[in-house]
Amino acid sequence: MDSRPEIARAAAEAAARQSYGKLVAWLAARTRDVAGAEDALADAFAAALERWPKTGVPEKPEAWLLAVARRRGVDAVRRRLTSEASRDHLKLMAEEMEASMQDEDLPDERLRLMFACAHPAIEASVRAPLILQTVLGFDAGAIASAFLVSPATMGQRLVRAKSRIREIGIPFRVPERAELGERLDTVLEAIYAAFAEGWTDPAGTETQRRNLATEGIWLGRLVASLMPDEPEALGLLALMLFAEARRPARRDEAGDYVPLADQDCLLWDHALIDEAEALLGHAATMGVIGRYQLEAAVQSVHATRRRTGQTDWAAIRNFYDALSAIAGSPVVAINRAVAIAEVDGAAAGLAALYVLGDDKRLNDYQPYWAARAGLLARLGNAAQAVEAYDRAIGLERDPAVRRFLQAKRAILRN
Repeated sequence: MDSRPEIARAAAEAAARQSYGKLVAWLAARTRDVAGAEDALADAFAAALERWPKTGVPEKPEAWLLAVARRRGVDAVRRRLTSEASRDHLKLMAEEMEASMQDEDLPDERLRLMFACAHPAIEASVRAPLILQTVLGFDAGAIASAFLVSPATMGQRLVRAKSRIREIGIPFRVPERAELGERLDTVLEAIYAAFAEGWTDPAGTETQRRNLATEGIWLGRLVASLMPDEPEALGLLALMLFAEARRPARRDEAGDYVPLADQDCLLWDHALIDEAEALLGHAATMGVIGRYQLEAAVQSVHATRRRTGQTDWAAIRNFYDALSAIAGSPVVAINRAVAIAEVDGAAAGLAALYVLGDDKRLNDYQPYWAARAGLLARLGNAAQAVEAYDRAIGLERDPAVRRFLQAKRAILRN
């Protein structure tokens, strides 16, 4: 053991980063009380910060933390329960925990925790934040900032969700194959939502948002490692890696926005792209095509430009055609219209966009107005293009993208 305080603190921080979700998942799976598991583990970490500088870091920090946390958890339950039946329950719970602690390795139950957090009985808008908090240990304030709600509101939603898990007895398990589809989709959507929030900080300068992108990829790796035979889990990880690989090229030296078509391929992270390609190729061998594989395939076509110098827009259009059949969303339809414009001309692309005109969700969706403005400009319809640019600029939160759109609009006014 080493008793130096800085070593002890570093060991506690490392354990928190590497094992927090694993420990919460193990504790909560046995009590169905996520909040109680978090409280018990928080006490254990506090005890570690107090004791380890004096006594030294134990040989197995994770096992030490779990032992302390489970004692705190049993004590907390004991204070709440007084009946004979409750005492029997306590005895059984303590015996099970004691027996499990004899195992050399703690079973990893994080995937079960994620499926519990993604249960249909949990409000859809809180599933991703709940996974971030329970599996990654993010506090409500950090999550609230990323999801653009107040910390108080996010805190209340998380508390309600955890109470829901306990009150209705949501099981901590990976669903059977017959019910896996919907539940796995929800887990993957939650992970992608977390990543997407971090992706909105292109330069990676906002720590909280960058952490969400990094942790989204970490969660994706976790699911892919625990469910290696699920092609959509591999497809999602590939999609996130393709996107993250382009981060260094999304801004120039002055901090200005660089659209994908103008990015310097040499700035892309080629190791991440190679990893994404391998994942996508492996997923394709399983014979089941889904949304994330198709979206990753689109990104793969874009990534091929680093070798060919060209973008195969016909292939991209085909992938978006397939995506429209699987997940017909306005986002997919807009991207498909852009691809159509590259293959068949701006008029064809604009016609595909106009078909979406009755969807009220697009009134406040910046990419729709930016795409419309660009196509109208290519057709020489300056007046309508300026109006569309005005809408897009007003809806854009990123200052660099606003400047980019303003420059495009200024060209039309000259």
